[in-house]
Amino acid sequence: MPLGSSTKQYETPNHPWQGERIAGEHDLVERYGLQNKEELWRAQSELRDLRREARKLLGRAAGDAEAAAQEGEEFLARLKRYGILGESESLDDVLSLEITDVLERRLQTVAYRQGLANTPQQARQFIVHGHVTIDDRRVQRPGYTVAVAEADRIAFDESSPLADELHPERAEDQ
Repeated sequence: MPLGSSTKQYETPNHPWQGERIAGEHDLVERYGLQNKEELWRAQSELRDLRREARKLLGRAAGDAEAAAQEGEEFLARLKRYGILGESESLDDVLSLEITDVLERRLQTVAYRQGLANTPQQARQFIVHGHVTIDDRRVQRPGYTVAVAEADRIAFDESSPLADELHPERAEDQ
């Protein structure tokens, strides 16, 4: 679907006023520095789609096993490439994924975990303001899903003032 289309990319909760769900969502929004709950709902929808695809492939394995095996391998390879699944995990493990598995692969979270910022919110600001690059390519979307191979190539843009290690906003432990 093209960027900027009018179709929503997420589903909202079925019941809007559930205190336990709201508190859990608030904790995740704070922990991962999300801008609002819409970003969380997008991640939940992505996880729901992954589980739906896994169930479809598991069901199809009972029919045409060869075709299902090929599709299943491609699906698992994609999830492993993005680090959502480990190397030894199988199609059954997709059904037990948690929302944190998806949120941990966002550029904002990966940049924070690597020590480019002091907080997830600061990592978000650095990304949105164009200070962060992947493979010398500026990425300004905090929700960008980082592949495992790209994770070690996240850095500050050379032309950014933050590239100077003495910049006061740089993380202390870098």
